[in-house]
Amino acid sequence: MPAFAPSSSLPLFTDELLADPYPAYGTLRSAGAAVHLEEYGVWAIPRHADLSAILKTPDVFGSEGGIALTALANQEILAGTVLASDGAAHAKLRRVLSKQLAPRAMKALAGRITARAERLVDEYTETGRFDAVALARHMVCDTVMELMGLPDADREVLLDGAAATFDVFGPHGDRYQQALPLASRMVQILHEKLIRESVPAESWMGAIFEAVDAGQIEEGEAVPLASAYTAAAIDTTVLGLADCLVQLARHPEQWQILRRDPIRWATPAFHEALRLEAPIQGFGRMVTKAADVGGVHLTEGEQVWLLYGSAGRDPRHWGDEASDYDIRRPRNGLHLAFGGGPHLCAGIPLAELQARAVLRALAARCSHLTPDGEPVRVLNNLLRGFSSAPLAVELAPRTTSSEASTPETSQQGAVT
Repeated sequence: MPAFAPSSSLPLFTDELLADPYPAYGTLRSAGAAVHLEEYGVWAIPRHADLSAILKTPDVFGSEGGIALTALANQEILAGTVLASDGAAHAKLRRVLSKQLAPRAMKALAGRITARAERLVDEYTETGRFDAVALARHMVCDTVMELMGLPDADREVLLDGAAATFDVFGPHGDRYQQALPLASRMVQILHEKLIRESVPAESWMGAIFEAVDAGQIEEGEAVPLASAYTAAAIDTTVLGLADCLVQLARHPEQWQILRRDPIRWATPAFHEALRLEAPIQGFGRMVTKAADVGGVHLTEGEQVWLLYGSAGRDPRHWGDEASDYDIRRPRNGLHLAFGGGPHLCAGIPLAELQARAVLRALAARCSHLTPDGEPVRVLNNLLRGFSSAPLAVELAPRTTSSEASTPETSQQGAVT
């Protein structure tokens, strides 16, 4: 490491810092564009501009072998997956479900998603109190498991396993060790359940098997591809949507803005929550060619840790009010919580569709949304969000929420 390069002894993965990482992120942003984390032997990238540039240069900062902080996770869990591949190999895997996640497919889903959201909002708000996480989980799990072709009976195993998978991407430690068997069990269940005889032909898994039969991907790539999409589609949307509801409850003036014009403000409200509290706080990349980041020279074979959670609150990009929740913030959909470049999350249109449906149904049903106790924070090496978040509502005279016939264009410009 060059003598002049900034370094830090901050232990980012302790319970204390996972509960509130933002002071540490501020320290890292002030220290430099690339800061060597002594505890983990990687370079933290805490600023929005540098992180964005790295995501757009996969030929210099590659995903293969660099997503997780341990060799075991990179070599035995992630190797060959859509998350940890680059170039043509990544494009091949990503192409398999591009049709299922395209805007046309979202338009076809809009009616079902809207009906589900309205039914669940009625059910959860009937007593005047509900758990934002439970509502978000019910909405997202029903949708993703139906689309993937998974049986509902295995919901809890898949939920626990998906969260554990993100723990496994972190550093070696107690949390990592406890997560390994849960993540392994999820993969085992997927291998048992996702077989040709049991999945609907029109499901995502049906499309994956169709790609295998057409020679587009190998048989051994089918279940890992399904696993990656299932984990990513569930956890990030559940945590992001639940946090959005918590933020709106904490900021009643924002809730009233949304209620007055939910067609306009539902999507920005969701993206503002993602910017402020990125559901995935960090991911790694491997330096494949020597590069400079903000004057710090990085050599081939070193690893960078992209701090999405820090980039979302970087005052250099978002201004002095970067830590405020404001659904009217200009261009807040250009946050990096969904990644960027070739690895920009393919599921953005589906996440937006579900969030819009729930927010619009709540806006039509509830005149007021307020906290009803302290939410319980999830402590996960990568994920940020709540395991429960009690809210209270006042019910408004009943009206009908309806999803627009054509889904709105993603502010992210999703690559599919």
